Amino acid sequence: MPETAEAKLIERLLAGEQRAYCELVASYQNAMRAVAHAIVGPLQVDEVVQDAWLAVVRHLPGFQGRSSLKTWLLTITANTAKSRYTRNRRDALIESPAPHGTLGDERFASDGHWKAAPITWHEDSPEALLTEDELRQCLEHTLLSLPELQSSVLLLWERDGVEAEVICNLLGLSLSNVRVLLHRARLKVFASIEHFEETGEC
Repeated sequence: MPETAEAKLIERLLAGEQRAYCELVASYQNAMRAVAHAIVGPLQVDEVVQDAWLAVVRHLPGFQGRSSLKTWLLTITANTAKSRYTRNRRDALIESPAPHGTLGDERFASDGHWKAAPITWHEDSPEALLTEDELRQCLEHTLLSLPELQSSVLLLWERDGVEAEVICNLLGLSLSNVRVLLHRARLKVFASIEHFEETGEC
């Protein structure tokens, strides 16, 4: 979000504008859920995010803009999740299953992003649209099958545009660990897509 737009949104939030809060939730809820999911797992995500939103509302008047609004929100979420995790003393699941294909680093650019999307659909026939829907379901299934940290790191990086250093701080991971988790998650996604292209099955 551009700085000027962010500043205006904060003004509206501090003024108690209901629509501004709706915009805030719509913009950042998914990223907050990904952070919470990585720390506490799927069963307590809703509780952590709800507690995080309460903390956001409570502390918003003290927001000083030393970081972006997104980073501030995600930091609150991470701290809330870590407190919950500490109380519950749950074990984190980090191990990853082997992908059903092997892919090299040539798939990725130096900035860590894919060089090209794995597949592009150019047809809009009913058959093509059906196949696209099946691929979407396959990708959703693949994301759900990933270990929690892999899935969360992938979603934060690819979907929410959170920088690697911020992910490290939020999840308490080293940069090399984030890169490994991201790489493994991508390999699994690519392998699923290639398998789907070859067989038509997930």
